[in-house]
Amino acid sequence: MTFIKFIGAAAAVALAMTSAASAETRITYKSAKAGSSYFQMAVQIAEAMKSGTEGEIAVTVEESQGSVQNVMEVRARGADYVFTTPPALVGLAQEGKAMFEGKGDPAFDEIRALFPIPSLTMHFVMSEASGATTFADMEGKTILLGSGSFGATEGEKYLGLFGLEGKVNIADSELSNAVNALKNGQIDGFVTAGSFPAPNVIEAAASTDVTVLSLTDEQIEQSGRTRLTIPAGTYTGQDEDITTTSLPVVAYSTTKMDDDTAYTLTKIYWETREKMAQDAAWWAGVSADMLSNITTKIHPGAIRYYEEIGATLSDAHM
Repeated sequence: MTFIKFIGAAAAVALAMTSAASAETRITYKSAKAGSSYFQMAVQIAEAMKSGTEGEIAVTVEESQGSVQNVMEVRARGADYVFTTPPALVGLAQEGKAMFEGKGDPAFDEIRALFPIPSLTMHFVMSEASGATTFADMEGKTILLGSGSFGATEGEKYLGLFGLEGKVNIADSELSNAVNALKNGQIDGFVTAGSFPAPNVIEAAASTDVTVLSLTDEQIEQSGRTRLTIPAGTYTGQDEDITTTSLPVVAYSTTKMDDDTAYTLTKIYWETREKMAQDAAWWAGVSADMLSNITTKIHPGAIRYYEEIGATLSDAHM
């Protein structure tokens, strides 16, 4: 090979490598704390995107301190940002209410939904040694709520709703310490929100005898949340169904994301959902009917896919 031909060939290889690198779309997916069910879902979605696009989309999973943080970061993030949160929080951010009061930002109006993921499911996990089988039995017990997450906020709300405010000792520790603390008898129980089967509840039930509390019909009505049944046998030692509450969760991006990327992310998600369900049961309950849980606009790229498959969308989604 002559020197000129060698230079030409080298340039061609460099150009091809540059084109391949530029063709790769990089996405940051921010979901939940490491060790939670939602963090595991994020890892599964990242793997599905890589496989489904043959590496054209590379998803980096970021640990999060909770759904509120995920929404707040929209203000500083770019076109590559995908995050998960309950639809209700997006509505509050766009209206500048509750935890977003005085923190409004035009960026919140640019949030757009991509696809629903498994719902947040409340788990009130008590050690069998505590003797607690109902909420009333939690009085005088030490409970770990954690901090900064939906589960912590919701758990605290339920204690107030059900007459337990000031009657429960709240452990000063992070949720990541819950399983060891329960096993060692440092706490009597912990509260966690994650799609079932939740990894930390699986671990707790496998390492010590636990009872996951059921809510009464009246308590579910007081909570204002959606009823959900965790089937018997989901966790070790669970002989009966558990009746609890849930909150829809959705993956979002913003208008900064181009339509083609949003379309591809949405398409690959739905086309690989059944395969993901073979590895993790929480995907089995996800269906296009859950689009009705989305209360704000859907990304135009995602809308393109939903129209292709004939999914039902509302005027609010457009």
